[in-house]
Amino acid sequence: MNFVHRRLCRSAQWRSVLEKFVVPSALANVHLGDEVLELGPGDGLTTDLLRPHVARITALEIHPRTAKNLAARFRGTNVTALQGDATAMSFSDGQFSGAISLHMLHHIPSARLQDKIFREVCRVLKPGGAFVCIDSVNFDSLMMRLIHIADKITPVDPASLTPRLEAAGFGDIHLDTNPYAFHVRARRPLA
Repeated sequence: MNFVHRRLCRSAQWRSVLEKFVVPSALANVHLGDEVLELGPGDGLTTDLLRPHVARITALEIHPRTAKNLAARFRGTNVTALQGDATAMSFSDGQFSGAISLHMLHHIPSARLQDKIFREVCRVLKPGGAFVCIDSVNFDSLMMRLIHIADKITPVDPASLTPRLEAAGFGDIHLDTNPYAFHVRARRPLA
């Protein structure tokens, strides 16, 4: 991410958006269970807001320095921060009761890699486990273009999500969109 984008993602303004809109929306109408995997927590603003609502979070961050900082910051809490690649997770099959990704998916360099993440999330979820993903949709706006100058972004077309998640093994897929973001909930089938 570029400097402006990193600053925004650490800002009180973004935390307010997460606190008022994103996290409540993510947690509505879904039970993530006791062992939750958070993908791409960045500096941990979403982790801070999620952790009072779940028993344990494993926060998987690809950037080594960021993961190290998160691990130090969350030591002694219900959060375990690890460095790792969500396209090739080292977790056991069925390890997590739920998984969540909040405004991270567009940072993945290609749709093919996004699909690998979907397959990996489905694999590491217990049967019946829920996956919640929220991400931006309005990348044509001036604000979004300015925030992402020189960033590698791969916007997700919400219309493509249901077949992509089905191909990854998910079922019970619910998709909502608004002018700013999509919100999808899906489950690993019981059988």
